[in-house]
Formats: sequence, structure tokens, C-alpha cells
Amino acid sequence: MKSIVGHLINGELVPDNGDRLQDVYNPATGEVAKQVALASKATVEKAIAAADAAFPAWRNTSPAKRCQVMFRLKVLLEEHSETICNMITDEHGKVHHDAMGELTRAIENVEFACGAPQLLKGEHSKNVGTAIDSWSEFQPLGVVAGITPFNFPAMVPFWMWPLAIVCGNTFVLKPSERTPSASLFMAQLALEAGLPAGVLNVVMGDKEAVDTLLNDKRVQAVSFVGSTPIAEYIYTTATANGKRVQALGGAKNHAILMPDADMDNAVSAIMGAAYGSCGERCMALPVVVAVGDEAGDAVVEKLKAELSTMKVGPGRDNNNDMGPLVNKAHFEKVKGYVDKGVEEGAILVVDGRDTVIKGYENGFFLAGCLFDHVTAEMKIYKDEIFGPVLCIVRVKSQQEAMDLINDHEYGNGTCIFTRDGESARYFTDNIKVGMVGVNIPLPVPVSYQSFGGWKRSLFGDLSMYGPDGVRFWTRRKTITQRWPSSQIREGAKFSFPSNN
Repeated sequence: MKSIVGHLINGELVPDNGDRLQDVYNPATGEVAKQVALASKATVEKAIAAADAAFPAWRNTSPAKRCQVMFRLKVLLEEHSETICNMITDEHGKVHHDAMGELTRAIENVEFACGAPQLLKGEHSKNVGTAIDSWSEFQPLGVVAGITPFNFPAMVPFWMWPLAIVCGNTFVLKPSERTPSASLFMAQLALEAGLPAGVLNVVMGDKEAVDTLLNDKRVQAVSFVGSTPIAEYIYTTATANGKRVQALGGAKNHAILMPDADMDNAVSAIMGAAYGSCGERCMALPVVVAVGDEAGDAVVEKLKAELSTMKVGPGRDNNNDMGPLVNKAHFEKVKGYVDKGVEEGAILVVDGRDTVIKGYENGFFLAGCLFDHVTAEMKIYKDEIFGPVLCIVRVKSQQEAMDLINDHEYGNGTCIFTRDGESARYFTDNIKVGMVGVNIPLPVPVSYQSFGGWKRSLFGDLSMYGPDGVRFWTRRKTITQRWPSSQIREGAKFSFPSNN
């Protein structure tokens, strides 16, 4: 009998009362490794109730005491890093060193959250009027929720709950049912670090769990990362119910390759950004826009050579560069896009569809694929494939390349490879994308910045973590106060108050 991943509610590991289970695969072997319980509406409501009951005491806990929990959590995460990374690799498939990079970025968000006393400082103005003082405070919302994707089971939840919790909220996390174990284990470490029961709850589930969070009046805010159709559904549904929402959706990130670029370094950067984590990143680089045929020919030849030496295999082997896709359904979906690209007339320079790894013949392995002469009308260009498929588009000028990017429905991340400062400055000033790199193919902001795209890559007004995260998880309250002097008696004033 396979082990079953349950829920964490009010500080206790609990099974679900229902009988709905979903298989969790080891992508390298193709075997079912365990099962996850899919929460019923009643189970999610128990988690919300636990968070609601824990809120008053946690709200009144000082920010300094809240961040002490985060300091202890950081130490525990580092002590258990191997265990966490093995969980990620065994359920997602990414190579162990890539999982370690993910965990490191997760811990950086804990470090940022440790600054809660500074982050939550308000503003004070004395004598805005005669004997009148005014100040602002940042107060918690209450019960809040996070819904996270399969591809970053450690990092993305840590974009949300550490900061939400140090701001004084209580939290219900709904991780991806495809990769449940790391999120649950890390929440248990938070309890070990001293987080009171009920402040952080974890429920596994599918649409039933999501809809319960979106419709329950006790939930004040929802944070989401996933595909654009689901992001739009979550934003529309939750805002209709009066909730604050940040919903990060899909991406189709482009890199412009200028003729003057350092070609060797650009190709190395493109390889990692396009094929790292098997392309299952919202900041992956699936499109290179080569300016001029000379740049196009050069990058295709160099990428072809690099792909011939790229090591594909199980993620537990740290010598590999790329692991398998997360499950068979996703493998078939990505493979179908490669088939479609050939049908549409793109030139498949490197074909990774027939990859078989000795000893792992049933794993979900698709080696890197490279298309040349892709056009903007093709489905492989328009859609977010979320796999190891790189498309080369050829244009004649930087402006044509930028117009291509600006016309796309997504605006998550982009970059330019160039030695020319004027080209780079024009690009960063005028590109309609939320996160921009110059000779940096994965311009993921650090924890004390904020992460978020434009257009249909983000629904909501505030980005993830960093300064925007503090604003998202709090409400500003402005207080104006006067203590009249006992020596002075003023009459009623009927005009609008001012300093005139």
C-alpha cells in the first residue's frame, strides 16, 4: 500500500475524511510513489476555522516575536536541506542541484521576512494641524490563502506565507497535488520553529479545495501562481467575493540576440534558461529572437552543439543537466507541441522526442528540442509549452524584435543580449514586460525586490514578495488624533477641515 500525504490543520497531521486520492509519481521511473488525499470542502473549512481561531492572538503578537520564529525556521531549513531537495527531485524530477537553488531562493524570502519590525513601520506626522498628530499603521488582513504550482514546491509557497505570517495574518496553503511533500514538510518545520498551531495550515486538494478558499467569507486575500486561465478564474471569482487577489499567470519569455552579443556567453546563458528544470519554469526562456541571419545562424549552430553534450537523466544524479517532465500527461502535452511545430513548418533542428534513459525506460524524459525559423503565427510560438522546447525567431531589427515581444499577450520576463549600452537602455525603457534582464536570461528579482509580470501574466495590482508583498498582506490605517487643551474652548466649525 502506498503512503498517503494528508493535511496539516491546527498543528496536527490529519487524513481526509473523504475517499478521494490522487497518485503522485516519481517522474524518473514513471512509477506511483505515493498518493495524496484531496481535501473535501469540510476539511478545507476546518483549516480556515483553525486559522480564524488563531488570528486574534497572532495578530497581537509583536512583530519581533513573529520574526524570531522565522530566524529559527531559516536554521531548520538549512539543516534539512538535503531532505527537502530529495522530496522536490523525487516528485518534480528536477536535478538535485536545481532543487537546491530553488530552496536557497525560498530561504532568502524567510530572511526578508525576518525584517518584519522594520517592514511594518508606519509613518508619523506631528502637528498636521494645531495640536493634531497623524500617523499610519500597517495592519494584518486576517485569514489569507495561497495556491501554488507543481514546479516550485519549496520556493513559491515561501513567496507567500512567511511574509504573510510575519505581517500578522494566519494562513491556509493549498500546494500542488502533483508535488505535495516538500510544502507539507516545510510547514512542519515552521511548527518546530515555534509557530503556534493554526497560524499555518496546509490542505492538499483540487478544484473543490480551491473553490472553498475562493468563496469562504473568512478568507480575506488569495495569492496564486499558475497558468493564465486559472489565474484569471481565481482573480474573477475571488474579487467578486470581496477578496484581495494577486494571481500570477503564464509566460512566453523572449530573449533578443543582437548581432554584437558575446555569442559564446549568450549561448551558455540560453541553454540554462531554456532547458533548466526541463523548461518547467514561468521564467524559462522558450523564444530567442535573433536580429539578422548571421546571429540566427550562429546561435542555432552553437545551440545544436551544446545540446549534443547535454546530460539528461534522473534528478538524483547531480551530474545530469536536465531531468524528466513531471508526469506522463504533461510529457504527452509537450511532445504534442513538438509534433505541432513540425506540422506547422518550423525546422526541428534537434529532436528530443525519442529519448530513452537506460535503467529508467518508463520515466517521462524528453530531451531538449530546438526549432528554427519559427513565426509568430505558429502555435509553438504563441502558447506557453512549459517544456524543453526552444524556438528561434529571426527578424531584421531590434525594433522588430521588440514589437514582437510587446504584441504578445504575456509580459512576464524578457532579456537582451548585447554589448551596446544604447541598445540595452532603449530596450529596458520601452519593452512592455514586468521583469527585464540585460545579458541576464532569468531576471528573477531577489527577495527584497518584487516579482510580477505585465499584461496577462499578472492579475491584480501588487506583485509577489518584497515591498509589494508587505502591502498586499496588510491594510494601511491612518489615524488622526487631537487632545484639546483644557484651557481652550472652541466653537463648532462647519467648513471642511484645512490648515487655512
